Amino acid sequence: MNTTDRTIRIGLIGAGGIAGAHVAGYALNPDTVTFAAVADPVRANAEARAAGTDAAIFADYTEMLAVADIDAVDICLPHHLHKTAIVAAARAGKHILCEKPLCLTPEEAREVAAAVDEAGVTLMCAHNQLFLPAVAKAKELLDSGTIGRVYEVRTTDSFHNDFDPENMGWRAHAATSGGGELIDTGYHPSYLLLHLAGASPVEVTAMLATHRLSFMEGEDSATVLVRFDNGVIGTIVTSWAYDAADSTERFSAVGERGTLTSDGTTLSYHVRGEEPVILELDPVDEFGEEIGHFARSILDGTRPLHTQKEGIEVLGIILGAYESARTRAIAEVRSLDRVG
Repeated sequence: MNTTDRTIRIGLIGAGGIAGAHVAGYALNPDTVTFAAVADPVRANAEARAAGTDAAIFADYTEMLAVADIDAVDICLPHHLHKTAIVAAARAGKHILCEKPLCLTPEEAREVAAAVDEAGVTLMCAHNQLFLPAVAKAKELLDSGTIGRVYEVRTTDSFHNDFDPENMGWRAHAATSGGGELIDTGYHPSYLLLHLAGASPVEVTAMLATHRLSFMEGEDSATVLVRFDNGVIGTIVTSWAYDAADSTERFSAVGERGTLTSDGTTLSYHVRGEEPVILELDPVDEFGEEIGHFARSILDGTRPLHTQKEGIEVLGIILGAYESARTRAIAEVRSLDRVG
């Protein structure tokens, strides 16, 4: 691929809610991305996403994969449809950006990993919070040893969700969502924990609760502990039932030399014996940054921040949490969930 005069031609699969943020991200990357096609069985949704562009419209993504002039796909489907779309795209030789979660079961994870490996395509997990400046800077500080060896990492993503039985749709059912809040919004603090811990998860224990959204099949809140293979202990707190208490950090880390904490916008760190440092970071469009990173990874032949390896490890954390809550015991993050 000539990286000097080509953009990545993307075909969007699924034109629902989150797809709007992705389409806006395409527009922020005109030098590397062309929005070439969109597939959705609801034509009005596809037309809305394609408005003002030259994107071709398809009712069926398998037809789009067969005939559209695209290099890559961007999967924005309900959770239970991710695996089939990933496998189809890989077999068609298309690079893949996939919304969270990557898939729903260990068996699906094996299929995804095998399809991507056999096709030799790039798969990037759409873990948008990794592109927040506070997260990127925190990762830089942790990797450079600013607070020494890391002992513990905590992540939080909780808010008062106004879902009701009429507007929750497929998310209300475990068969289509894969669980409850933890595998949906809780997926964000899970991949963030993995990223900041900088290692593979090995053990998980969890407590789940339904505090308020009792019409759901799954939990509306979760607290999860994770042990990583480098010794880091992680904590995830996530909920649709309540807003986090005032002053609760979005993420934090404690190490042998000091601490680091962030509300998601500002970042502060304190090395023992030194003055605390508070960083004010310029905001970015995290979806624009995510789309740009995906395109550059393909154009330059570089590895995205999170591929199927990290996506499967995050799934391993979440499935381990569900097993732990069910058995009331510590669950192993099985080795089959570590591929790549």
